Amino acid sequence: MTTVASGTGVGPLLRGWRERRRLSQLELALRAGSSARHISFVETGRSRPSEDMVLRLAEHLDVPVRERNSLLLAAGYAPRYAETPLGDPAMEALREGMEQLLNGYEPYPALVVDGTYNVLAANRGIAMLLDSLPEHLLAPPLNAMRITLHPEGLAPRIRNLRQWRAHLLAQMERQLAPARSDALRAVYDEVAAYPLPETGEDAHAGLAEDGDSEAGREAPFPYFALPLRIEHEGQVLSFVSSISTFNTPMDVTVAELAIETLLPADPATVKYLRSLTP
Repeated sequence: MTTVASGTGVGPLLRGWRERRRLSQLELALRAGSSARHISFVETGRSRPSEDMVLRLAEHLDVPVRERNSLLLAAGYAPRYAETPLGDPAMEALREGMEQLLNGYEPYPALVVDGTYNVLAANRGIAMLLDSLPEHLLAPPLNAMRITLHPEGLAPRIRNLRQWRAHLLAQMERQLAPARSDALRAVYDEVAAYPLPETGEDAHAGLAEDGDSEAGREAPFPYFALPLRIEHEGQVLSFVSSISTFNTPMDVTVAELAIETLLPADPATVKYLRSLTP
């Protein structure tokens, strides 16, 4: 093992990840097939870990793929994971698979976003929700967080905006905690600063509606998760969000892709969306 200067290199980064995961040196050592002494030496910079050890520790610390490359570089090794543009010919099978998934999910909304919530693909269900939004919000790069929370975007149409906004901001905060993404931080700072519209908010009414829509006339529905309740042409639609990622990704681009599907959360929403299908 090579001795490196204390406080430099990969050691402090690994210690930071271990502390975020709330693991002791002994717990991490047992999981990684090492010893607490060796983990201590690595974290303090007294020992330089092998490339295999860096990757093994990153795996047990659930470090994102992009950050695993950073760990390898800090330890003096070449990055292991490529970052292939989604438009590259090598990604053709992935693109076709995602397109089939989005189309197959219609009439329900579904979209694909990258690590900063830029929309890479979407189906007609999403296009329906974005209908009549101002063009400056729809100009590339289309950003899902900006569209949802901007005062000129979907925000005035969301009946439970305070709850949904808090959910989205908390989701981004969880991603920012372990990641060093200036781009994601910029998106978060922007959308967190948006003022809350004075219309379209049901903060005092809860999730039940007293409006004149079909959904509003029904008894409160027993939601199984926090719904997104959004108005479309006078109809209050209720969705539950489900986010899917790729298992064991070997590419940074793929690792940061997320497929979000909006599942109808009540019978009225199912009926309304099916009525729009040609």
